[in-house]
Amino acid sequence: MSVDFRNTLVIGVSSRALFDLEKENNIFNSGSVESYRKYQRENEMIVLDKGAAYYLVDALLKLNSYSSQRLVEVIVMSKNSPDTGLRIHNSISHYGLDITRSAFSGGEPLSPFLQAFDVDLLLTKHQEDVQAAIDMEQCAAAVIYDPPSDYLPDEEKIRFAFDADAVIFSDESEYIYKTGGIRQFQENEVINEDVELKDGPFAKLIRVLSAIHNNIGSDKSPIKLSIVTARNSPAHIRVIKTLRKWNVHVDQAFFLGGLPKDKVLKALRPHIFFDDQRAHVEPASKVVPSSQVPYKTSSPLRDYLENKVHIDLVKVETGM
Repeated sequence: MSVDFRNTLVIGVSSRALFDLEKENNIFNSGSVESYRKYQRENEMIVLDKGAAYYLVDALLKLNSYSSQRLVEVIVMSKNSPDTGLRIHNSISHYGLDITRSAFSGGEPLSPFLQAFDVDLLLTKHQEDVQAAIDMEQCAAAVIYDPPSDYLPDEEKIRFAFDADAVIFSDESEYIYKTGGIRQFQENEVINEDVELKDGPFAKLIRVLSAIHNNIGSDKSPIKLSIVTARNSPAHIRVIKTLRKWNVHVDQAFFLGGLPKDKVLKALRPHIFFDDQRAHVEPASKVVPSSQVPYKTSSPLRDYLENKVHIDLVKVETGM
């Protein structure tokens, strides 16, 4: 039987993102593989607690009730062996998640299997797999942080929150801001406000989500797309015009001009927030499920930031 995922949103989620496996991960890192295997077998029937990506996965799977065709498919992707992964399957069954496909790589990297499953979004705690996916432009990918302890998701809507530059759009404008300052950045955005921003690593994903939203019907669809960005007037105009050219409708946009993002996110209550900067992701992760999108290894912005950190560290060490 042949299965075609071309018109389906495919989410690849690691077992540590879907469930709380931090205790088990510590056992794996501090002991032998055999001690980890023994622990998992002994606790096979103990249901795992929900992880940071659980609420998003649960909400997305419910989208399939809006169509006779599957709109969403979730693949559990784990570096566990099939044997130790049985506990994960038991927890999926306990929560009633409509997940039937999985990839247990037995400790090997997951990134080579993303194309095999036509994954559109990878959520994991493994930095190496996310970096590989971003570098190869295989799919949107982000490193998910530990979930907030008191997070309560919106039960009626599925809320996505995205940063703009280096997430939905390329990091070219952010590079100008980091290297030339706010004035040069604003001037560049005003001059080029009618020039479409280039695709970032999450451009395809937001297009897919917007298409699903439109297929369901704007009056019925529970999908809500929001942008939460440090941009402000007049740089916000280019964002709006680019989304128009993409035929992507976002429900909300918050142009904060450098104000903290966590307060807006707490009020918004997205199922997931994507940002490229740790300085934004860490405080956000205290109030909503959040994840960090790395820069491509070849990105000039990444090189600049890494060199800046090195120079600043030398200054501190030498007292300059």
